[in-house]
Amino acid sequence: MPEPTHTTVIGADTRIKGEMSFDGSARILGTFEGTITAKGELHVADGASCKAVVEAGRVAVDGTIEGNITARDKVELTARAKVKGDLIAPKFLVAEGASFVGHVTVGPDVGKGGKSHAPSDGMVESKPAAGAPAQGPARQMEMAGAKR
Repeated sequence: MPEPTHTTVIGADTRIKGEMSFDGSARILGTFEGTITAKGELHVADGASCKAVVEAGRVAVDGTIEGNITARDKVELTARAKVKGDLIAPKFLVAEGASFVGHVTVGPDVGKGGKSHAPSDGMVESKPAAGAPAQGPARQMEMAGAKR
């Protein structure tokens, strides 16, 4: 039988300053400022605010993050997401309407070797996600690293 997964929830009326680390997943509904280190998934909910350096397995953003993000698997920005900072991840999904200001390093080899926020000499290529229209604005873009 698989182990039960637990999600830590930071409530909408909660403000935390400091360092947070967890093995499972966490959902921020309130405000967090500091450093987040996670083996699992971090979800910053709509209306939540996070001023932090984030290192996690996966990061999903509906709210606001101001700070650098490093993910070992994937970062996903929904239409309501606002991110200001540099991002490193093997996969990066951006929904139409999301706001991102910063540098992006994506590709299958990033985020795995403990490297965080180092410059990359690879190119970044964007392509429509599966099911997106071939012409016109795509609703969702998946970023994949390309090597020269």
